[in-house]
Parts: sequence; structure tokens; C-alpha cells
Amino acid sequence: MKDKAKNGSQGAPRAVRAGGEDLADDAVGPAERALAKSVALHLAGRAREALAELDQAVHDGQPTPAIFAARGYLQFELELYEEAAASYARLLELAPGYPGGAFNLAVCLEKTGRWEEAARRFREVLEGEPQHADALLGLGVSLIQLGRAEEALPVLERCLEQDPAREPALVGRALATQMLGRAPEAVELYRKLLERYPGCEEAMVNLIALGIAEKDFALVREFAERLLELRPFSEPAIEGLAACAFASGDYDAAAKYCARLVELAPEDFHRRYNLGVASQRVGHLEQAAKAYAEAVRLKPDSVEALVNLGVVLHELGEKKRAADAYQRALKLDSHQPAALFNLSLLLEEQGQRFEAEQHYEALVGAHPDWESAWFRIGYLRLERADYAGAAEALETAVRLKPDWPEAQVNFGLALWRMGDRDRAMRAFEAALEKAPDCVEALRGLAALAIEAGDHARALKLHTWLIDCGERSPELFYNTGLLLHKTGQLDDAVKLYREALASRPDFAEALLNLGHALKEQGRLEEARTYWSRAVETKPELAAGYFEGAS
Repeated sequence: MKDKAKNGSQGAPRAVRAGGEDLADDAVGPAERALAKSVALHLAGRAREALAELDQAVHDGQPTPAIFAARGYLQFELELYEEAAASYARLLELAPGYPGGAFNLAVCLEKTGRWEEAARRFREVLEGEPQHADALLGLGVSLIQLGRAEEALPVLERCLEQDPAREPALVGRALATQMLGRAPEAVELYRKLLERYPGCEEAMVNLIALGIAEKDFALVREFAERLLELRPFSEPAIEGLAACAFASGDYDAAAKYCARLVELAPEDFHRRYNLGVASQRVGHLEQAAKAYAEAVRLKPDSVEALVNLGVVLHELGEKKRAADAYQRALKLDSHQPAALFNLSLLLEEQGQRFEAEQHYEALVGAHPDWESAWFRIGYLRLERADYAGAAEALETAVRLKPDWPEAQVNFGLALWRMGDRDRAMRAFEAALEKAPDCVEALRGLAALAIEAGDHARALKLHTWLIDCGERSPELFYNTGLLLHKTGQLDDAVKLYREALASRPDFAEALLNLGHALKEQGRLEEARTYWSRAVETKPELAAGYFEGAS
């Protein structure tokens, strides 16, 4: 974002007289003839030929001050600023007090961005002419470019004392105030300036930059829209509107603005990257992948672009390219957490669980507070029956993020498998405190209650599961079995039937429904279900003689 005061307020170097009084024809030498011819060519609109004439005079050994003064003037006019600066520097070597020489050199130095040298030369001018308004302005601008706003401000105030309406000085004063962190005062100065000069683009650009820095997006939008009316292709204005869209979460609009910015500067890394971010946020993954790929082309060492490219490719199912992007990011930064985590997830998805666990462990080694990595380590260890290792990892995850029900549930499962039922129960209960409808925690507690022979508690928990919307045939069967064991035959029969409605060949439900019906005195109906149970699963025939179990 452009945030410097406009330069070049001094315009071209000031023209100066070539020499003394008019000379008689017999007194005119080669230098004077070359100068006269150059003037004639310039008047005819042939500036480059005019300059060539002076260059030839220098080459022929006619290095007079007047030649270098005229040469610098033409070079500046042709925007050959480095060459012009060299000519004026040579002029001052030949004639240190040459009128306008020091000022013109300062202007050329300003044009080439040599701000320290320009400031020194403007100061030299001001030593001789303390009220030289153009030199004051040039010094103020140079100091702003050097980041020395505190020095620039009083210089610009001196300039405005002579001409209170001078637009570049007004812009410079507002910008210096802005740089000093006095945002409200700077905004007021810019607004007053724009009342006088409604078309001052520099003020609008700086207000957009100030608004972004202060997160005052109402201010940004106000002046971005105003600038866009004035300049439909103004890049600072479009950047400002893109920033507003990002800030408000309107990623569709952000993507459109970023696309316009990319059209205006296709080789700009930041614009490609921001287009990728906006496209990713609205789910336009292919466009995001293309934008990130271009960003990586422009800046191959951007870890952030590589990671985001990997994420988008991962979501698109292009796992090989995603892995390549993550690995390239890790070559640049071997401990980059997002790249390590996402590559680990990718390896896990591809069944490379050992390698995934190694990467997760590398991640927590470098970033021990990365709770998601601890969770994945715990899950993988739980899957391979390393219950002690799983409990250790999951305990760290819940310590880092206590309000994480899934981590508490897996921690409880690991403890249960280790035989630590009391701690397992506390973990399941902690999950329920944070998520009262956590089905896995309810299942864990129900299983612990059944193991402990606490059928009443187990039944209560199974009923809770059904109330939470669980409708699996296993849940209906287990609840029916608990009701059966506590003598609630009517409800047990109902739940067995619910299980069979979901899974008609559920042999255990058929068998125990038969037992419940027998206990109700409905022997013929019971025999029907026993027959179906034995047909479905012959090994359950023994249940015919044993009753409900």
C-alpha cells in the first residue's frame, strides 16, 4: 500500500542563465556555439538531439558550467535522473556557487530515491536561503522517506507558513502526523485537505493505509469507494475494499477484489496468495490451488503458501501433490507445525500409521503444546493396543485442552483398557460435563456399569442414549436385556422388537425375545422366535434351555 507523500513537488530544476552579458560574434567560442545550437534544437522540440549536442561539447573538452547546467536540465526533462544528478554534481565542482545548482541536484537526488543525499543538499540550499519554500518541501519529503517524521513535521510547518494552501506540504504534514502514531489528528488533517482539494489521490491513499493499520474499516471503505469513483482501476482502492471484505468475512467479495488485483499485477506474490486465501474460504478449491501454485512459483521459499497449497490439494483428493507441498515446506522449515500435522494426517489416511505417529511425535517434540497432535498420537496408540502410551498422550491432550470431550472419551477408553475403571469413569464424566449428549461417553459409562453389575445405572445410561437420538439395533437390544434382567418384561419385549425392526436377523435379540415372551406366558409365540434364532445362529440353541442371558 502506497503510504509516502507525493514527491516531485519542486518540478523540474529551475532554469538558470547560461552566462554573463551577450557576447560579440568574434568572442563566441565552441562551448557557446554548442549551447546556442542545443537551445535551437530544444525550441524545435528535439530534446534528445539538443542533449547530444551538449554531450559532444563535453566530449570535445568544453566542460563549462553553463554546458553542465543545460545538460542537467535536459537530462531531467528526459527523466534521466541519475545522469542529471551527475551533471549537476559536476557543475558544482566547477562552480560551487552556481545559481540553482545545489537545489537542482537535490531534486535529482530526490527523484532517484537517494533521500539522505537529497536531504543534505536541501539543507545546504536552506543555509543560504532559509525561506526557500521548495527546498523546505523537498527536505520535509526526504525526511519522511527516511522515516524521520519528527524532524519532517516542523520543516513542513515552515513551508506552510509561507503558503498555507500548498497541497504537497499539506499531504506531507498529515503523513508525518500519521507516522508519529497520531491517527485521529492525521485523519482530521487529511479531511481538511480533501475539503480544499477533493481530488487529492495521495490523501485518499494514505487514509486507506491508515484505516487498515488502525482496523477502522469504515474509514477504509469510505475513501476506497471515493478513490475508485475517481480512478476505477486504482490499486490502493481495490486493496482497501479487499481488506474490508476480509475483515467482515465476506470472502466472495474478497475473492473478486483479489482477482482484479491479480489482473492488474499478475506477478505479485501477495496478490496471488490472498486470492488463494479468499478462494479457499469460499470453497473454490481449484481456484485456490491455482492461486497458491502461482504464489509458490513467484516465491518458492514461502512456507505459508506451500502449506496452504498442500491443504487445498489434500481436500481435493490430490494426495501425492499435497504430500509434495508439505514436504517442500518442511525442507524449508523442518519444525513447521501445520506442515508436520497435515502430512501426518495424510500418512494416517493412507494407512501409514507408523510413519504418521513418528511425524506427530516430531511435531510435539518441537511444539509440545500442540494438543491435536497429542490427541492423534493417543488415538493411534489406542488403535494398536498400546493403552499405557495412549493414556499418556491423551492425558497431555486433556491437560492442554480440558474442555475437549473427544479427548476425554479416548482417555477414558485407554484407562478402561488398562483396568483403571475409577479414572476411566472420571474421564467419561468429564466429557459429559462439557457435552451432555456425548454418546461415546455415555456408552463408556454404561459399559463400566454393566461390568460392575450395576444394572440400574446401566439401564439409566442406555435410556439416556436413546433419548439422545441413538437408534442402533445393538443399543435397543442391550437396553432390552437390562430391562429383562430387572424384571421389566413389557418394556424389554418392546426394545427387543425395536432391535429386530432395524435388524431382523439379530439372533441374540430373537432368542431373548423368546425368553421374555415365555416368561409372560406366551409360549407358542416364544417358540417362533427361538426357531428363528436357531436358524440364524445355530450355536445359540443352548440358550433355549438357559433363559435370558
